[in-house]
Amino acid sequence: MKSIAISGSPRENVGKRDAKELRYDGKVPAVLYGGATQTHFSVSAADLKPVVYTPDVHFIDLEIAGVKSQAVIQDIQFHPLTEKIIHVDFLALDQNKPIAIDIPVKLTGTSPGVKMGGKLVQKLRKLKVKGLPKDHVDTVDVSIEGLEVGKSVRVREINLPNLQIVSAAEDTIVSVTTSRALRQAEQEANKK
Repeated sequence: MKSIAISGSPRENVGKRDAKELRYDGKVPAVLYGGATQTHFSVSAADLKPVVYTPDVHFIDLEIAGVKSQAVIQDIQFHPLTEKIIHVDFLALDQNKPIAIDIPVKLTGTSPGVKMGGKLVQKLRKLKVKGLPKDHVDTVDVSIEGLEVGKSVRVREINLPNLQIVSAAEDTIVSVTTSRALRQAEQEANKK
């Protein structure tokens, strides 16, 4: 899985006034959980953009006052009007503990049902997957090569080595439905 390096500065004061001043300076207050202690720090809003505004999942190599740790984003709070990031929670990774992450679904191949005029409907864009950090993948590849009209691919059909899929097994990931044009063509054919 991809890694992005972000450096942070420890926060001396933890409070509303301090957080407001940080945001005014283009920084975002943050907390690192999961270690022996919680670490309060701030990061540049510009450094967060490539990690937050992307469908990809990244491990983050955090460096706070010379101390390095690997983490993932646990939670992000946005301002309700401006949509600016106002707070970020990071979760420190332990290489020996499994972690659940939402991994993007990537469709591969060409569906014969779509070639026949069917409509491709992707219901799940991410799957929740649990496993050790070293086993996590960048994307869950779902082949639509054999997908005819009226058929679908469910979560239970996906197999990821060394990873457990936490999403509901019966959920549909992608399906090919009958498009309006195909339905009309079938009705016209049946009238003749």
